[in-house]
Amino acid sequence: MSSGYQIDETSLADLEAERRLYGPFTQAIRDLVDVGIRTTAPAHEVERARAEIEEITARLRRAGLSGPYGVRFRTDGASRAWGNAVVGLRNAVAPPLVITKDERGVRSEFHLGAAYEGPPGSVHGGVLSLVLDQMLGQAAGAGGRPGMTATLTLTYRKRTPLGDLSSRAWIDRAEDHKTWARGEICGPEGVTVEAEGLFILPRWARGRVDSGLPPVESFE
Repeated sequence: MSSGYQIDETSLADLEAERRLYGPFTQAIRDLVDVGIRTTAPAHEVERARAEIEEITARLRRAGLSGPYGVRFRTDGASRAWGNAVVGLRNAVAPPLVITKDERGVRSEFHLGAAYEGPPGSVHGGVLSLVLDQMLGQAAGAGGRPGMTATLTLTYRKRTPLGDLSSRAWIDRAEDHKTWARGEICGPEGVTVEAEGLFILPRWARGRVDSGLPPVESFE
């Protein structure tokens, strides 16, 4: 596999233990980001918090990976993309989305708060693109047609308010190692963004799929 992709030999028990440890830890960091944006605490409290955060950061940095987390594939075809910017359990930038399969493709319900703001009270357009890239890619993977993004086109129908949102994505058509997927994001008043993307199975992965091995869920 190419750099950053590796076989995951972690036992299911150890994997679950890591999930229980790092899930709440990363959520605490997300909460810190949110409160950092919205706090109106006195200056001395902000200075004290900064010093404490810097001390914690320095302590944790002493034992860390030399590069990014990468993507780890299990032999059953599932992937652990815990560093992913949309679904990563260990990435505080990620909301994170929990994406599930349905009869048509994949779907997710999620919350985007203050950290994702563009126009006042609205989600940044680039964040919506980020979410839909992941959703379409996982729809392709869930349908047995995994690939990497070649093109992504978005149509912004109306503003997307911060808060509770949902998204759906599905395979539109496929040809050889190319898959076209479509998707949308919905707010309280309906569809706000629509997307279409082309996903291409990378050359290094074609032998695995062509040989009948279980496809990975996504190469995002």
